[in-house]
Order: sequence, then C-alpha cells, then structure tokens
Amino acid sequence: MSEFVSHPLLRPGTVASRAYQETLAQKALEKSSLIVLPTGLGKTIIALLVIADRLYGHEGGKVLILSPTKPLVEQHAAFFRKVMNIDPEQVVVFTGSTPPEERAGLWQNARVIVSTPQVIENDLLCHRFTLEDVVHVTFDEAHRASGNYAYVYIAKKYVEQAKSPLILGITASPGSTPEKISEVAGSLFIDRVEVKTEHDPDVAPYIYDKDVEWVKVNVPDKANEIRILLEAVLDDRVKKLFEMGVVYSRSLNLNKKELLLLQQRLQAQIVKGGSPESYRAVSIVAEIMKIGHAVDLIQTQGLQPLNKYFDRLREESGSKGGSKATRRLMTDPRLKHAMAVAASAEDVVNPKTEKVKEIVAEQLRANPASKVIVFTNYRDTAEVVARALAEVEGVRPVRFVGQASKLNDKGLSQKKQVEILDKFRAGEYNALIATSVAEEGLDIPSTDMVLFYEPVPSEIRSIQRRGRTGRNTVGRVVVLMSKGTRDEGAYRVSQSKEKRMYKTMQHMKDGQAMMDVLNDGNGTAAPQQQLPETGADGEGAMTGGSDFASLDPAKAPAGQASLETFEEVPEQIEIYVDSREMRSAVVKALEAKNVKMDFQALPVGDYVLSDRVCVERKTADDFLNTLFDPSRGLFEQIIAMKREYLRPVLVIEGEGLYTKRRISPEAIQGIIASIMVDYGIPVLFTAGAEETASYIFTVARREQLDRKRTVSPHARKSSQTLAERQEYLVSAISEVGPVIARNLLGHFGSVKSIAEASAEELQAVDKVGPKTAARIREIMDSLYRPGE
Repeated sequence: MSEFVSHPLLRPGTVASRAYQETLAQKALEKSSLIVLPTGLGKTIIALLVIADRLYGHEGGKVLILSPTKPLVEQHAAFFRKVMNIDPEQVVVFTGSTPPEERAGLWQNARVIVSTPQVIENDLLCHRFTLEDVVHVTFDEAHRASGNYAYVYIAKKYVEQAKSPLILGITASPGSTPEKISEVAGSLFIDRVEVKTEHDPDVAPYIYDKDVEWVKVNVPDKANEIRILLEAVLDDRVKKLFEMGVVYSRSLNLNKKELLLLQQRLQAQIVKGGSPESYRAVSIVAEIMKIGHAVDLIQTQGLQPLNKYFDRLREESGSKGGSKATRRLMTDPRLKHAMAVAASAEDVVNPKTEKVKEIVAEQLRANPASKVIVFTNYRDTAEVVARALAEVEGVRPVRFVGQASKLNDKGLSQKKQVEILDKFRAGEYNALIATSVAEEGLDIPSTDMVLFYEPVPSEIRSIQRRGRTGRNTVGRVVVLMSKGTRDEGAYRVSQSKEKRMYKTMQHMKDGQAMMDVLNDGNGTAAPQQQLPETGADGEGAMTGGSDFASLDPAKAPAGQASLETFEEVPEQIEIYVDSREMRSAVVKALEAKNVKMDFQALPVGDYVLSDRVCVERKTADDFLNTLFDPSRGLFEQIIAMKREYLRPVLVIEGEGLYTKRRISPEAIQGIIASIMVDYGIPVLFTAGAEETASYIFTVARREQLDRKRTVSPHARKSSQTLAERQEYLVSAISEVGPVIARNLLGHFGSVKSIAEASAEELQAVDKVGPKTAARIREIMDSLYRPGE
C-alpha cells in the first residue's frame, strides 16, 4: 500500500493514505452521502478526496465547502491551498467581511469556494450567482441542517440549479434518533448514510483510548439550605397553577422545554381571547423558570454564579422594563431569605471548583506540557473557575466565551477568539476555561485532558466535548457531578441518548435499516430529491493503497423538455425587500412562491408591494422593543409609512405579544388601536413567517397582476390633499402627532396661526399640555443653528 494518496490534483506526499478514508470517499462519489465519523479521524480528508476527483472529472466545474464559522472557513481554505495542486488563488474564502460586489467577481474565477453558509444564502437570494456549475458541495457539521438554518436552503437551491449535483455531509454526531438523522438526510437530499465507529477494524488502528472518569462531589450544607428555600417558592408557584387548573399535579417537575411548551399553550389561549387568569398563569410560569434556574445554579454551579444571578434579578426588578414575574418574586420572603443566606456564604468553598483545581494540578504535575480544557455551561462559572485556577502553581488559565455581549459581560470577537486559541496552541495558556462555544465550529488544538464541570444532557455536545482530546495520544476525560442533584439526571440522559445514537448507527450498517432511516424512520418518504445515479464506468484519477477508483456521477441530460416546460408560466411578482430582512424565513417562503425580490436599504418599511402598498413587519418581540427603544420609535416609523404610501400595512408576527414584557394588555391594545384609528393603518396578526409570506404574496399579486400597479422602493403619495400636507407639517413637530395636529388646525384654522399662538393659547386646544405647548414655541422661536 502506498504511503500517500496519489492524484493529479493533490500535491505529492501531502495526504497520508488511510483505507477507511478512501473507501468512504469512493462511496461518497457514487451517491450524495452523509458520513458519520468520530472527531479527529479526518472528515476533511474525505471531503478533499471527493473534491479532487469531482474537479478532475468536470472541466470548468467548481466545488463549494460550507462551514459554520469564519475561523473554520479560513482553516479549511489554508488546508486546501496547501495540499491541492491548483493555483492557490483559485481557492477563495467567502465570509461576511468579503464585500458582496467582490464575491460576485471572485466566484467567476474560483474553483474551490470555502464559505460560511449565511453568505452563500444571501448571495443566492440576491441572485449574484447560481450554483449551475458547482459539481460538489460539502456541508461541514452537517447535523445543523434542520429548521431555518442556511444549509437547508442552500441544499435545495443546489439540487434545483446544478447540472451535476453531488452532496457530502460530514459530522461526528448526527443525532440520537432515526427521526433526527432522517431530518438531516432529507434536508441535504442524502441517498446514503455511511457510519464508522471507533470499533470498526479499519478505524481502530488510528484511535487513541479516552479514559473517562466520573467524579462525584458533595453539595455544601449552605447550598442545601438555599435549595430548600428556593424549592419552597417553586412548590408554591406550582400549587397556584394547579389551583388555576393549568396543570394537573401539585408535585409537578417540569423541565425547561416542557415549561416553554406550557407557556406557548397559554399564550395561544391569550391570542384567542383568554381570561385574565391566562395572563396570570403565564407570569407564574415565568417565575417558575426563574426560580428553577436558581435551583440549577445552586446545585450544579455554586454560590458565586448564584449570587451573580441574584444581582441580575435585583437589577431587573428595579428597571423600567423589568417583568412582573421578577418584581413579584422579589417580594417573596423565602427568596429574600435565600438571597441573604447566599450573600453571607459567598466565601464558602465550592467542592466542584476545588476538585477542578486538584485534578488540573495533578494532570500538569504528571505532564507539565499538558493542555487542558475545562467545559462549563455558564459564563459566570467560567470566570469563577478561571480565577480559581490562576491560584494554582503552573496553571495558566484563560476564559473562552462566545461573541454575544451580555449584561456586564462583553463577549469575545472572532479575532480575539482566534488570538486566544493561537496562544493556547503555542503554550502561552495551558488551561482553556470554555463555554459551549468551544464544542464545535472552531479550530481548537487537541488536548491531553477535557474536564466537564457538569454533565450535559445532549449526546451531540457530549461527543463534541470529548472529541477535543485523544486525537494524537491517549486522552483523559473527567466529568464532575454534584451528588443528589440534576447533574445525575443530566448524566443519565446523556448516556441514554448516546447509547441510542450508537445503536441507531449500528443498525444503519444494515441495508433495510438504512432505507428506514432515509424514509424518516417510520416508513414515510423523507422530503428529499433523488439526485442522479452514478455510473461505474467513470475513469478514475486517484490512486492509493486501496487502488481508489473514481465513480463519477453522470451529468443530467441537457435539453430534454419535461411536461413542466409546456405549462404556462405566470407573470412574476416583484417585491422590494429591506436588506435587513434577508435572513428571515419570510424571504425564503416568498422565494418558494417564485417571487422576484430586490434587496435594498429601504428608507421606509420592510416590503414594498406596489406604488401604494408598503408592509412593516415586526415580530412580537420587535414590536414590544420599539416601545422602549427611543432610537427605534414605533410611531416615527408609522408616520413615515403613512407619509410615503397610500396603503401602508403593519404586520405583527408570532405569539407572546401580551406576555413577554411587563406591559398591560390594555396598553398594548391602546397602541394598536391608535395605529389603526388615528393613523388609518391596518394591523395584521400572523402566526409565523409562512403566514406572513402568504399575505404579502396575496396582496402583491392583487396589486401588480389584478390592478396592474407598478412597484417602486421610492414611491411617494401622489394624491396627498392640502389638508393632509398641513397635518403632516404640524405633526412632524416633536411631541405632536396626527391627532394633536388635527386638533390644532381645527382650532386655529391655519399653520400660520399655530406658529403665532402663545403657549397659553396653544394649551386651550384639546390634548395640548404645557410640555407640548412649550415644545411648539421652542421650535417656532429658536434660531436655526445647523452646527448644534
């Protein structure tokens, strides 16, 4: 067997020959495939072998490699430039930092495009290029291909547009159930699932053992005292729900997912006109979730993270936008007592943190060159652990968190993340204290030990964490568990799901079981399109120890008309869409209806449907946020729409309008009533993106096809009356809206008379108080100073 793979498009001596990789690549060339392979066994090499053969067999073809994060994209591109025997400039990187106009040009000359999926999704939506000449797409971390993630849309467009499509999905952990694997396979149009485990004979020589240790620690007495107080509050709230008939057990023990489902059910009742009890029940569920989180923290994280959480609750309860649930909780004497005990016990030693110090110190004493990752679920805990390890001689810890900034906790930019990982790789740091951001999507070097601060109930996350060790030598995995707490439940769930996943994958090695999975696990065909079958007569270009033969898919027949060719193609609807809406599910639903979309930074609204109809779309969260954020004033947006378009429409999408913020339903309804009555703008409520898209499509079709109206992103009212223009002029004054403007004009008769009226005269008008009168006079009397 040759030591290295030989191929015209691979540089000699760069890719070591491994039989299982070449076998998997050969199968992936036959049909679109999902390959499941343990971390560290060269999934990227398999993709490389497929890519090289597809490019060699398709002159003028391109390949696309998609990866979830910018650091991984850049890592993959550097690898392909290093090992592929093509002009390095033909390997291009697309990320959000690459300007769109540059991407269109780079695409034309590239042979290998490595990109984040969101960028390709945007470019396809904007029609900057098509996937017609792409002969292969690799979806890295393929288990993400579900729901509204960009992989799903890209795969669909690829099989629609490509002349000779072939897809490869690669992952270490596709999910624990046949249903989940079927969803991924269906989303990526997969025809074959190939599985390798650490126990397969051809893989075993490349596997290093991982010694897994489960270490139980005691919970301090003070922590138990606090837990008892918190659980008393929890039991009281559950009892209230029971008495209201919302739940059917006094001793309810719902997890977070079940609580969210209960909350959604209650919100649905409210939308249908629920009673005041429904509002109260939603608020109580919110209290249960907050207290449940506190219980979780004291059991699994310790006193310091709990005290930080209590600080945030205090701050929220005193803030203008604080929820009723938080305010009510803060009046509960048992919670106050728990907070007092927690504050007084801040210095109590946390056994988990002490155990981390002990285990890491022991590892570094045994092997001073070791690198260690400590995984924790919470940022606050990561900070506590990093500080604790800094006290241990020989340990050089660094905290590693995600990009999102939270209250009093600034996230790390991708640039800073890469910088930290480079220093970790170089040995400047030897202990990485990381949250879930380090589980996937980043090029993190292999380590000698991975330590879980707590078990995780997800088999995917558990596998990804363990995969950070044991790549080049024997690895060590240590999992800490607090005795008698939710840690033990998370451990059991994770073990059960992982066993189920491996059992499913073992069954998948059987042909009939494979068909069952691709038929969604229960005999119903999954929503996947059959890609062209490959022939066995392709001429291979790759040679290696296993005499690798290319099995190139035959190109789809060109020029042959189908029945659809002769169907009448309806006139296409065109819509202008604000560029900020590009990633919304509404846009994808509209594209599925064959709507032509032009993305621009619209001055007004989100969707322009004709010269007179403009739609402002707000989710329930977004609508509520505009009420508190002066920079996103709702009524300024409403006035702008009314000024520019004869038929503006406001869409409020999704549930939770009356339950997500501390605002009374009457106040929200009053605002909506004002929009409809005072401004004459209809408000449309939709359940989700699909329904929103259907309404937009229906209105656009009526306007453009039935009524033959044109569409323009810069439409202005052409038939505004003199009275409307006067009302607009007066209403533009700060503190004055359309209602007060009409009152002022009705009282004084002209804009000139309003401008000349004194503050006292202005206050004689209905709804004009001292503040509004003073503001009008300030505008009228002040000198124009453009520099101020």
